[in-house]
Amino acid sequence: MSFFGITRMASASVLRRLTQRADEAEKIITELKATIELIKDKAAVVESKPEEERLRKENTKLRTEIDVLKTQLVLSEIRNGVKQVALPSQTVIAQCVDKARANVTSSTPVVEKKAEVVEKTENVKDQQKPNKKGKEAAKSGEAKPKKGKAAASGPVEPEKLDISRLDLRVGKIVEVEKHPDADSLYIEKVDVGEDQPRTVVSGLVKFVTLEEMQGRVAVFMLNLKPAKMRGVLSQAMIMCASTPEKVEILNVPQGAQIGDKIVAEGYSGEPDAMLNPKKKVWEALKPDLRTNKDGVATWKGAPLKIEGKGQIVAPSLCDVQIQ
Repeated sequence: MSFFGITRMASASVLRRLTQRADEAEKIITELKATIELIKDKAAVVESKPEEERLRKENTKLRTEIDVLKTQLVLSEIRNGVKQVALPSQTVIAQCVDKARANVTSSTPVVEKKAEVVEKTENVKDQQKPNKKGKEAAKSGEAKPKKGKAAASGPVEPEKLDISRLDLRVGKIVEVEKHPDADSLYIEKVDVGEDQPRTVVSGLVKFVTLEEMQGRVAVFMLNLKPAKMRGVLSQAMIMCASTPEKVEILNVPQGAQIGDKIVAEGYSGEPDAMLNPKKKVWEALKPDLRTNKDGVATWKGAPLKIEGKGQIVAPSLCDVQIQ
């Protein structure tokens, strides 16, 4: 074999080895790329877990705030005389849909319906045609005069609108339990010095514990119109200093007795037997019912108090709404 032949064989062998190594290198590169992508995916998952946890906590907080706002909305609607209607269940909705379909199936034919409508329309037109006597009366000017409002006998005195119209009294919670159909509501039996305790429904579950409610002496408004809250008739309202984040039951002075009347300095008069929801007396008075910078309950700056015993105060909330 010549020198050139040997050289060609050696070159072919080297070329095969280089090609083989290139293939192996390509395979290794592919495996490395796959490994890198896998590492990137794992890193993304690890980085996203803290973010997911943060979002989960924020969602839980927002859900709680929404529940509180819903409760406050329900209470506000009830105080404004808005009737609460429970939403129908899916079963009831399905039954209504089935009945509607059955009614459509068993309804009269369209042709008969059209004939009935035409007949009714003609009858109405006949009734609307003026008779001869009516025309003659119109021509002779003998038409009946329109009835008007009776003339007032004199000037109407403006209605008094101040805190004395609210029946605020000291009461004691003698029994309390959570509402069976509403997680945010308590049902209380309250002794206000009457023959029988009053039932009061309060949206305080998220702010005051059951143990703190039991036996609590507080201020109650007694002359709001009773209203049902999730099926339970509430006959009074417990008065609280309130913010969206915190609600505190107002404290009465030491020595206060069940049934004691709460008044505001400078405002005298007997409260309404029951506030008329249509006149919105409570809605008009509520904006000026606040705690002052010292936590004392006031109306237009006049402290609320029990004569001879002391003032009504909030445990810690100052300059906030009372409701």
